[in-house]
Amino acid sequence: MSVIDIDKNIIYVAGLPRAGSTLMCQLFAHHPLVYCPGHSSPLAHAVDHMRRGLSNDSFLLSQLDNEFDLVYGRIRNGMRGFINGWFTETDRSWVVDKNRSWLSLIETLNALDSKFRMIVCIRELTQLYGSLEAQHQRTILLDTEDGVAGYTRYGRACQYFNGTGLVARCLTGVRAALEEVPDDIRDHILYVKYERLVARPVDVMMEICEWLGLESFAFNPQKLEVITPESDSHYRFKYPHRTYSSIRAPSTHGVPARIRQDLLTQYDWYYRTFYPGHLDARPQDAATASASNRSGPGPAP
Repeated sequence: MSVIDIDKNIIYVAGLPRAGSTLMCQLFAHHPLVYCPGHSSPLAHAVDHMRRGLSNDSFLLSQLDNEFDLVYGRIRNGMRGFINGWFTETDRSWVVDKNRSWLSLIETLNALDSKFRMIVCIRELTQLYGSLEAQHQRTILLDTEDGVAGYTRYGRACQYFNGTGLVARCLTGVRAALEEVPDDIRDHILYVKYERLVARPVDVMMEICEWLGLESFAFNPQKLEVITPESDSHYRFKYPHRTYSSIRAPSTHGVPARIRQDLLTQYDWYYRTFYPGHLDARPQDAATASASNRSGPGPAP
């Protein structure tokens, strides 16, 4: 059987909410060799749904019984062909596909696209929480999808960072990428801090291009093309995707001490890896008290 390959260089953009993935796509859209619509894409969901559908097809499963290699090859080629078909509207060889769900599909991607490159956008967690809470306060008369408008601020933080909460799910994916995938796959993943992207956008994008093996490009951070915004209604307008004509320094959000202490303690692996200076500045007594709290905004240690 002939093997179909992915015929584009796909830059998969994933990461935490409110961590710069929309800005990342806005900047990529200025590259003359890159096709980047800028919106979140359902491609990751489509690939995962395709796998689930095929895995539950009894007729296909019976064929695997007798001709496993042939039929499994068809599955692989079919998925690759689907991905190729997804980008036929552009003749550019580099494309960007943005979806947080790629974080949980890293090894699937490796099986389908051996040259995949993933950019994971991250942010210091207390300010990420502060950004979520600030947007909720701006839209407080609308409830969130999981119904936490009536919770306290601490309760909403628990919802975001515990169990199956949106931020917790993304952090689980980040930790798995750091600690569980093989080294050769890990080399295909680049982590980009939101704070640095906003402060030094030209330098960061040039470093990303070098990592990708993509030609560098010029852009003015104060004269950017504004991307037509994607729909935010399905998020109840709690996770906006607006873009602006210039990059502005983010607001510094005040965060209640209890929430700050619990995030620093319960996600210490994240801080040790990406933001060690924040742990160094943590008061010891607060860290000790927080470590005994099992109901804080993060999974219990």
